[in-house]
Amino acid sequence: MLTRPSADEFGAHFGTYIALPTDGDLLEQLEASRSQTTAMFSGLTDEQALFRYSPGKWSIKELLGHIVDTERIMSYRLLRVARGDQTPLPGFDENEFVSGASFDSGTVAELVEEYNAVRGATLALLRGLTPEAFLRKGTASNTGISARALAYVIAGHELHHVNVVRERYLNR
Repeated sequence: MLTRPSADEFGAHFGTYIALPTDGDLLEQLEASRSQTTAMFSGLTDEQALFRYSPGKWSIKELLGHIVDTERIMSYRLLRVARGDQTPLPGFDENEFVSGASFDSGTVAELVEEYNAVRGATLALLRGLTPEAFLRKGTASNTGISARALAYVIAGHELHHVNVVRERYLNR
């Protein structure tokens, strides 16, 4: 069972995301959130998913694309750290990633399919790691972080944005 990382395994700016998953098996939570996120976004029409709750904010499609991009990046970081790579990994500008993509021109169904493919790859990676690999530390965004903490960042980042969609976009 993958348990919550200790405070010395990550920088403070990751703490908000790491705090969001509940106690318990993180892999089970990632599977459950996969089903819930898929259901929530699949229930939207393409027109509904173009909604922005305020000028200058991302559309729902862009927000889902951001979740996918961030999970890819965090999984890549996790892989590098878990394998013992000590190369410092750079940060990324989420706004540049969204503006450089064309999420709004695709369908919700395509984005959900991509989300599920990325989540499947993340789960396969996590299932293949040893307890020792999860405790390995590296550097990402100029901050020391463990592979285990990166797994929690993936889960918490998704939870954060799903909550934003419910509260600000769908009012659920």
